[in-house]
Amino acid sequence: MEAVDPRNSVPPGQTTPFFGFVAAVAALAVLLSAGPLAALAGRLAELPAAFWTMAALAVVCDARPFVPPGRRQPSAVFPSTCFTFAILLGWGLGPAVAVQTVAVVVSGWRMGHAAWRSGFNAAQYACALAAASAVTGLGPGGLFADGRLRAGDVLAVGGATAIWFAVNYGLVSTAIRLRFGGRWWPGLRSGLGYELLSTGSLLLLAPVLASAARASAALIPLVLVPLFAVYRMARLAAEQEQLGALDPLTGLPNRKALLAEVAEQVHLHAERSARNEPDAHLALLLIDLDRFKNVNDALGHAVGDRLLIEVSARLAGAVGERDLLARLGGDEFAIVSTGLADVDAARATADRVTAALAEPVSLDGLPLDVGGSIGIAMYPEHGGDFATLMRHADVAMYDAKHRNDTVAVYAAESDHNSAERLGLLADLRRVLEAGPAGSAERDGPVGARGGDGAALPAALAPAAGGPAGAGRPSPSGPGRWRSRRHRQRAEPGHPDELINRIVTAADPIRRRAADADAEPDGTGVGEPEAEPAHGDAGEAGRITMYYQPQIAIATGEVVGVEALLRWRHPLRGMVDPEELIRVAEQSAVMRLLTRRVVDDVVEQLAKWSAAGITLRAALNVSVRDLHTGEIVDQIADRLARYGVRPQRLQLEITEGALMADPRRVLATISRLHAIGVAIALDDFGTGYSSLQHLRRLPLSEVKVDRSFVLGMADDADDAAIVRSMIDLAGALGLRVVAEGVEDERTWRLLHAAGCDVAQGWFYARPMPAGELTAWLARYRPLRPAAREAESRPPQAR
Repeated sequence: MEAVDPRNSVPPGQTTPFFGFVAAVAALAVLLSAGPLAALAGRLAELPAAFWTMAALAVVCDARPFVPPGRRQPSAVFPSTCFTFAILLGWGLGPAVAVQTVAVVVSGWRMGHAAWRSGFNAAQYACALAAASAVTGLGPGGLFADGRLRAGDVLAVGGATAIWFAVNYGLVSTAIRLRFGGRWWPGLRSGLGYELLSTGSLLLLAPVLASAARASAALIPLVLVPLFAVYRMARLAAEQEQLGALDPLTGLPNRKALLAEVAEQVHLHAERSARNEPDAHLALLLIDLDRFKNVNDALGHAVGDRLLIEVSARLAGAVGERDLLARLGGDEFAIVSTGLADVDAARATADRVTAALAEPVSLDGLPLDVGGSIGIAMYPEHGGDFATLMRHADVAMYDAKHRNDTVAVYAAESDHNSAERLGLLADLRRVLEAGPAGSAERDGPVGARGGDGAALPAALAPAAGGPAGAGRPSPSGPGRWRSRRHRQRAEPGHPDELINRIVTAADPIRRRAADADAEPDGTGVGEPEAEPAHGDAGEAGRITMYYQPQIAIATGEVVGVEALLRWRHPLRGMVDPEELIRVAEQSAVMRLLTRRVVDDVVEQLAKWSAAGITLRAALNVSVRDLHTGEIVDQIADRLARYGVRPQRLQLEITEGALMADPRRVLATISRLHAIGVAIALDDFGTGYSSLQHLRRLPLSEVKVDRSFVLGMADDADDAAIVRSMIDLAGALGLRVVAEGVEDERTWRLLHAAGCDVAQGWFYARPMPAGELTAWLARYRPLRPAAREAESRPPQAR
């Protein structure tokens, strides 16, 4: 059964206004052309052969008008326009309207137009011809008087051409607006260029045709040659445009066509939403085939192309009639699903696609199993334009892949590349590339040695004549953590150091300046950093290291610290460390961040050595760091440069990083172990590592994840898990560190379970290096046995 032309029907709810407009245009056409048509009957015998030639060509040419391929609502080009406008210029309104009406009836019959549609077309042309005739009457006299075309005649013809086009295009655009809805001006503007090129060219050819007719009727058929050339060029241009919107392999629309479709549908759905219609949602589904690369690598690209053709056929059968299926390139497809009520309707489409891809594709008797990951972005919830919807659908698709799921709807928390995060990443790159003040000193000559024999750069050595162990630059030197916004003119200090300190402490302005210039180098207690002023929004903030003590549970001795990264952003304040790592780990900025952390921690170890403090520092590294040997070379270089023993440094790796690429990770940590750097397995119990990995890896320590430690005092299952992990690590000869120890009861349970080391707020929070030095000075070891003795009754002691 042949499909019904949608232009022969009127959508429900639009019937009354549309047919009212059609009736008004028809009445106006009858009113304007009734007189000239009545007078035509007496003139037929007087009309020359040139008129009859033009009339015949107008009817014959309109029997096969040019319809551009691939247009959603094709606007045909009728060659009769050229002949009827020439007849208007040569013989008046009556003959032009009569010929145009016959041509419209013939073309309407050939194209299957409804009667009312052909009637409206005839009426619109009659109104346009009448308006053009009125303009030609404003000229100095009859056109081609005395066989000559005067300047005034040219102006009249130009005006008549413009008014014909304006009236005709305005009537058609208004009728389309009344029938299909939508905004009037965007619809009017969208087709204006095409109509100017096609119909405008025919109108401008009419004066030439009229001039040729005055010379000889035999010249009129010659116009068919340029008309045919225009026709062929227009068709070829339209076909090329259509091919430019198609994928050459599958024949599906490509990205360009998808962009145009989404842009058009967004406007339509915005209007539906404004009218509170239920089907005002649009879904963009992005499909990425799984295991397609394996087929290409194993069987070749020819088989891969055949597979894509078969998959495209299956997808085409799974989408609805109103949906558009497009191939974006490679093994990516997209579907635009329109007129949806909610996200469940989009999921239903995704389920049909999943079912279509579930069955293996048989090629040459070989079954190929290809599935797909589908990301869904909804309009208007997830974006209002093609670029936003496409990006969010891509985020959802990769979210589905990472979760080993088939379908995922866009969620903001899964978007690691939002504009806010990209801005945060740019700020992080700036602060890392700028480096800390005084960073150039790191590559300078090595000078004095610290208390444990560690070599220090000259800038870290005690100043001549200064107090031993000061370990800080002179006040006039650049402070390592000094920010540009804190640079102030230095005030002269009192020659007596004690008096100078008293004056500085008494003057709040000088005290703030001294705090800003002070370097948290482990020699004094620094105040917490003040929140930056809003005037500093142009800077990227400060990167600092905080340190949390690690305590041997049995003796209460401080055996090490964990280095924790902190970034104070000028606008956002202290950035959450997890978000910082999540942002950096997706890009090459992670390499800069790791380099900065390693440099800061090793330098701080050297400063503590100079002050007589011997601690082991543990720092975290990401999976990106472990995939190359660069971090090994960097650590070895920094340890040698600062004279820090490798045993003073420990790297913590997560189970997720270990399982991402066990072979490469094992090679890197084996090199680190060879130079003496200890390796700890962080977040133990939350990943997927097996006993085989624990046995093979050169580990010295495992860290029980805080998620188990926090609940072990109240949850018997958590307590049992922690005890099991402690026993397992002990059997393998590994030291056990418990994170998240926040109360005395948990501390005692860990001691009873045989845990070696603990860290958490029960002992101390993370703090800058300067505060840690002061904390160490006042810390007194806390031993479980001593605490138990204190808690016994006096007679039991």
